[in-house]
Amino acid sequence: MRIKIGILGYGNLGRGVEAAIKMNDDMKLVAVYTRRSPESLTIRTDGVPVRSVAELEKGTEDIDVLVICGGSATDLPDMTPKFAAMYNVVDSFDTHANIPTHFARVDAAAKGSGKIGVISAGWDPGMFSINRVYANAILPCGQAYTFWGKGVSQGHSDAVRRIEGVKDARQYTIPVEKALDAVRSGSNPELTTREKHTRECFVVAEDGADKAAIENAIKTMPNYFSDYDTTVHFITEEEMKRDHSGLPHGGSVIHSGTTSDGVKHVIEYSLKLDSNPEFTGSVLIACARAAYRMNRDGMAGAKTVLDIAPAYMSSISPKELRAHFL
Repeated sequence: MRIKIGILGYGNLGRGVEAAIKMNDDMKLVAVYTRRSPESLTIRTDGVPVRSVAELEKGTEDIDVLVICGGSATDLPDMTPKFAAMYNVVDSFDTHANIPTHFARVDAAAKGSGKIGVISAGWDPGMFSINRVYANAILPCGQAYTFWGKGVSQGHSDAVRRIEGVKDARQYTIPVEKALDAVRSGSNPELTTREKHTRECFVVAEDGADKAAIENAIKTMPNYFSDYDTTVHFITEEEMKRDHSGLPHGGSVIHSGTTSDGVKHVIEYSLKLDSNPEFTGSVLIACARAAYRMNRDGMAGAKTVLDIAPAYMSSISPKELRAHFL
C-alpha cells in the first residue's frame, strides 16, 4: 500500500516535495491544497487534483500525511497545529528560537486528535540537528559549530518578501572563511553570531517603495538579520531573473572535542545542495513516511527528527538496513 500524501501550498518547497514523492515508490501524491483559487494553480503532475484549503478544514480528506509548505514566520505557527488536529502532518518550521513554543502547540493538537505532527523537518533544523546531537553524545568534552552557505535561505528570503514594498527577494547566507578555518583547526574558538556569517540580500522593490525603510526593516528583523552584518542590494526584476533564479545552499556542522589530554577529534557533516527546496522536500517526505508509520504503531503528538528512529524514515526494510547499511 502506498502512503497517500497531500501538499498544502505549492511554492518552491511544494514543488520540491512533489519531486521527492516521484522518487519514492511507496508514496502517492493524491492532492495539492491551496489558499488561492484552485483554478489558478498549475502543477507538474498530471491527474493530481488541486483543491481548496476549505476542503482540508472539513477534516475528511483521504490522506495519510499532510505536508505543510508555508512560511515559518507567519503561516506554520497557525497552520500546523490547526491541521494536526485533523491529520498526520509534517512541516519545516525553521525559526530556531520559537521551536519550543511551536512544538508545544502542535503537541497539544496532535495528542488531542491521536495524530503525529512532525515539526522542523529539513536540513537545519533537521539533518544538522541530528548530527549536532550525535557529535555531542560521542564527544561531550567539545564544542559544536554550525555554518550555513554560501546559499539562498528560503525562510529568510520569504521573510524579506513579506516586508511592505518588496516585490521579490533573495537572501544569501555566507560563512566567514576565517572562522571556518579556526574551527577546523580544532582550536575551539569563541565566535559570536556576527563573526561566523554575513547575510546578503538582493531586493526588487515595488515602484515608489521606500527603499530606506525596506533596508531598515531587513537589518533590524529579530531572529533573522539583527544579529548579523547584512548588506542589502536593490536590483531590477531582470537582474533577479538573470542572476538569482537558482536556489543553491549547503553548509557544515563541525564538532571539535577531546577524549583525553591532548587527544583531539573533529567531526564534520557537510551538505552541498543544487536545490534547497528539493533537498528539504526530500527530508519532509522521509519524515512523512515516519509520521505515517509511527501513527500506525499507536504513537501520537508532536515529534522532531530527534525523536524519530532512522528505520522509520527509510523506505528500505529493517532486514536490508541491517545487512547493507549497518
